[in-house]
Amino acid sequence: MKKKLYLGLLVIAFIFQVSFLRVEASQIDYKSAEFKAVAQQFACTCGCGQDHYECDPNTCNLTKDFKKDLVGMMNKGWDKDKIRQYYVNIYGEEILTSPEKSGFSLTAWVLPFVVLGLAAVAVFFIIRKWVKRKGTEAVITDYESTEEEVEGEILSSMIDEERKKYL
Repeated sequence: MKKKLYLGLLVIAFIFQVSFLRVEASQIDYKSAEFKAVAQQFACTCGCGQDHYECDPNTCNLTKDFKKDLVGMMNKGWDKDKIRQYYVNIYGEEILTSPEKSGFSLTAWVLPFVVLGLAAVAVFFIIRKWVKRKGTEAVITDYESTEEEVEGEILSSMIDEERKKYL
């Protein structure tokens, strides 16, 4: 008898929960946090460069229709990922404000930063090599200049000796 009572209460709780979820799902509007989370993942196609949540519906008819569709889907019980997949299948990945975290999209977004890092490391080593070469050239130049000074002194002393002989 207790099992039937518990089973009955469980069924009533389940029905109450499902009806509560339906009431909650129908409450979604343009100001809700759930709507904001869904609308921000799609870029507006009018050319304004904003996502559909931020795009002004007074100047953009595309975002009005898009927002109506989003609210309709969310009120039907569609979740964020299902709506995202639906629009990616229609428009492709260009409609997303952030790339997928897999495949070529991830490579296309990460590769420029990797190349910049490698270029910075290469420039560091090239400059380091130039500085080392410049330091060795300075030592050689100092040696050559002292050698030239000695030769200049020897020549000037020889010239002075020859002058003394003939004058």
